[in-house]
Amino acid sequence: MTAVYPTAYVPLSPVEIERFLLDLVDVIADAVQAEPFTAAPIAEVGQRLVRNHFTGPETLQRTVEVLGRALLFTPELSDVPSLPEKVVAILGALSTGFATAMRLDAFDRQEEVKAALLAAKQRAERVLEVSEARFREVFTTSAFGIVVTDLDGVCVEANEALGEMVGVPFTELPGRRLVDLFHPADADALATRYHPTGVRRGERFREQRRLLRDDGEPVWVHLAVSLLHDADGAPAFHVTMVEDVSELHLLQKNLDHQLLHDSLTGLSNRQRFGSRLEAMHRKSHRGITLYHLDLDAFSVVNIGMGHAVGDRLLREVGRRLEVVVAGERALVARVAGDEFAIVVDNGPATPRVPEMVERINHALAEPMDCGTALSASIGVVDRPGADWDVDELLRAATATLHRAKAHGKRQWLPYDRHEDRRSRAWLARAARMPGALADAELEVEYRPVADFGSGRVHGRVARLRWDELGHGDCVELAEANGWSLVLGQWALREAAAAAAGWSAGVLHFVLSPMQSRDEDLVGTVMRVLDETALPGTGLRIHLDTRAMLAAGGDNAQVLRDNGIPIGLAGFNGGQAELSLLDELAADVVLLAPAAVRRLADRPGSLPHRAIGELVRSVREFGAAVCVPDLDTPALADWWREVGVDGAFGAFAGPAVPGYEL
Repeated sequence: MTAVYPTAYVPLSPVEIERFLLDLVDVIADAVQAEPFTAAPIAEVGQRLVRNHFTGPETLQRTVEVLGRALLFTPELSDVPSLPEKVVAILGALSTGFATAMRLDAFDRQEEVKAALLAAKQRAERVLEVSEARFREVFTTSAFGIVVTDLDGVCVEANEALGEMVGVPFTELPGRRLVDLFHPADADALATRYHPTGVRRGERFREQRRLLRDDGEPVWVHLAVSLLHDADGAPAFHVTMVEDVSELHLLQKNLDHQLLHDSLTGLSNRQRFGSRLEAMHRKSHRGITLYHLDLDAFSVVNIGMGHAVGDRLLREVGRRLEVVVAGERALVARVAGDEFAIVVDNGPATPRVPEMVERINHALAEPMDCGTALSASIGVVDRPGADWDVDELLRAATATLHRAKAHGKRQWLPYDRHEDRRSRAWLARAARMPGALADAELEVEYRPVADFGSGRVHGRVARLRWDELGHGDCVELAEANGWSLVLGQWALREAAAAAAGWSAGVLHFVLSPMQSRDEDLVGTVMRVLDETALPGTGLRIHLDTRAMLAAGGDNAQVLRDNGIPIGLAGFNGGQAELSLLDELAADVVLLAPAAVRRLADRPGSLPHRAIGELVRSVREFGAAVCVPDLDTPALADWWREVGVDGAFGAFAGPAVPGYEL
């Protein structure tokens, strides 16, 4: 209200104005949060502003400025998806509605003027002098250009406003053909539109066209053309009202540009890139190559040097990438925060993929003005099949980029169809895991843990099962989709509830890396014990060794203080791990499954001989040694000879669900 109130006279009190504008804010807020999103209701906001006389020269500008800032930075809208794109669409719709209403309002006023002119002619005999004076005043002082032409299109009379629009004294316009004042691209079409108007009585039309100033500059205008009749009712003249809409046209053009371009770098955004990618792929004769880049460790710049420096680097990266492909038929886009994409329509001289990748990294490696140099991980889709659509192209490039990032920084990989098929199926399964857990497709089963000293089963280890996938696969999927904590808490509660009714000994529960680092691990374990009435001595928690090395042993210490035995899972026996064992005083170590498999495959090797020394050292320290996933009795016998305390796996019996125990 404060911004818009001074721009136009409105016959309302400040309170009434504020209430009116608040209603419009409600319309906008509802639209920006609606799903699916549509900007269609926003046009009515612009129209209501005009209908209520908010039509000053600066009204639209100030409205757009206020809404642009407020919509982007209002906390209540911070969680709205794709907010910047929606804001651009809303501002465009509001401006279009405002401009349309202004134009229609102006045309309505013009119709009133023309009606007055016709009425004046009909009363010419009685009030000729008064009517002529009124007509002349309107004609000469109107802010709209007005021109009267004969049926051949020759200018009979024009007002000063039209002369200013075309940069010619209005006194020089009579005698010239009206269509000669328009842009050559519009002249022929406009001449065709004027012709039927002169033949068919009563017809009028409105169009947007370009006048051509005397200095060659185009002027966008809206035309309202009507037919004047003589005293006998025969067509006599055309009256053309001309409204200069260049500023509104420029505003619309800028909004369209913002809708399709990244506001920070000026590069194409994802929406425009997808459209251009589709067109280039469809028309290419030698095939396209798509490069998907992710800047390595860009967060280091943002956090260490500030977002202002990060923004400058993003702009510089965009400029350098455009330089790299300057000689090619190519398009560079910023598709996400620190992600860029390049599509190249290959020609005879286009560099091969390895050379292009080297050029990209060489361009990024040159230190920038702040002393920072960057590198990129790159996924490449080279000359995809003609039947690939845009979504599949972008998905394949993203998947390849993620595989490249898994190899480290400044790595690139070409698209691999077989690896992509395997990875896609695996990730799709990971994405479906939350639903599978809700639908009770996952279950906890229990393997016996054999005590080599007594030859008896002294407990059970909880293992996950999802159809044909075993425990290791389930844990890997949960770690990949961020569901590890939820899945682990559910499995612990299920296992503890089952173990509370056992006479089968201790429940062994192996935590994933994410669970082992959980700040609320101790609270979760204690709540589960309280809910299931399982005593702490009936549970043995195995923490992931690598997670403990990275996060410290606070969880382990607190669990021990609460009377819960702890173990270290995934133990390889390195120096750091031995130091961790000494620090935590764990009750048991569970050797890493990968190490167990390697030892089984390489009898007589150095690790094969050294494992005995490791087992003896750990046992002398006071911790038991357990081996996971032993499949055959022969392997179990070998490990028994090595001196381990126990093991679990298929050799000791099948895994069974809790209701069978």
